[in-house]
Amino acid sequence: MIQNHNPYARPSQLGVRPATELASAFLTQAFAWMFVGLLVTAGISFVVQGSPQLLDFASQWILPIFLLQLGLVIGISAAIRRISATAALGLFFVYAASVGLTVGLLLSVYNIGSVTQAFLSASAMFGAAAIYGATTKRSLASLGGVLFMGLIGLIVASVLNIFLGSSMLSLVISIIGIVIFTGLTAYDVQRIQSGDYAAMVGSMEKAAVIGALHLYLNFINLFLFFLRLFGGSRN
Repeated sequence: MIQNHNPYARPSQLGVRPATELASAFLTQAFAWMFVGLLVTAGISFVVQGSPQLLDFASQWILPIFLLQLGLVIGISAAIRRISATAALGLFFVYAASVGLTVGLLLSVYNIGSVTQAFLSASAMFGAAAIYGATTKRSLASLGGVLFMGLIGLIVASVLNIFLGSSMLSLVISIIGIVIFTGLTAYDVQRIQSGDYAAMVGSMEKAAVIGALHLYLNFINLFLFFLRLFGGSRN
C-alpha cells in the first residue's frame, strides 16, 4: 500500500471528498460572504459616483487606495491562519468598501448601458463557471499552475500597456482576463467544495472568508474586464 506522508496534503490531493452536506455548507458560507462583500462594494460605489466630493477624493488618492487594496488582499491571505475569522471578515469588508471607491470612480466614466451589459455578462460567466466547478467530476487541480502563470502574464501585459496605450493590446488583455478569471472561478469553487480551504486554514469559518475573498476577486475582475471590453464613455 502506498501511503501519503505529506502532512500538508489537501483533501483533493488525497482523492477525498467531504460529505455532500459538508461540501454544500462550505460553498454556502463562502458565497454568502462574497455576496455581502459585493453589496458593500455596490453600495459604496453608488454613493461615490453620485458625489462630486467623493469622486474627487477617489481620483486624487487612487494610487494609495490601490496599494491599500493590494496590501489587504496579501495581508488577509498571509495572516488567515493566525487571526480570527471575525478579524479576517472585517478586513474583507474593508477591502470591499475600498473597491467601492474605485468602482464608483469607474462608473462615473462609463454609460449605464455599458455597466449593465458588463454586469450581466460577468454574472452569466461567473455563474456558469461556478456551476461547472461545483458539478464536474473532473479534477481542476492541474489548472491552478496554468491559471497562475497566465495571471502573472496578464499583470505584466497590463503594466506594459499603461506605457504603450495600445487599444488592440487592451482588447486582447480584456479577453484573456475574462478567460483566466472564468477558469479561476471554476477552480476556486471546486477547491472550496472539496474542503481544500478548510484543510489549509484549519477552520470552516476562516475557509468561508478566504473562499469568499477569492470568489469576490474573480467576479470583480470579470466585471472590470467586461466593462473594458464593452465600455462606452458617458462623453
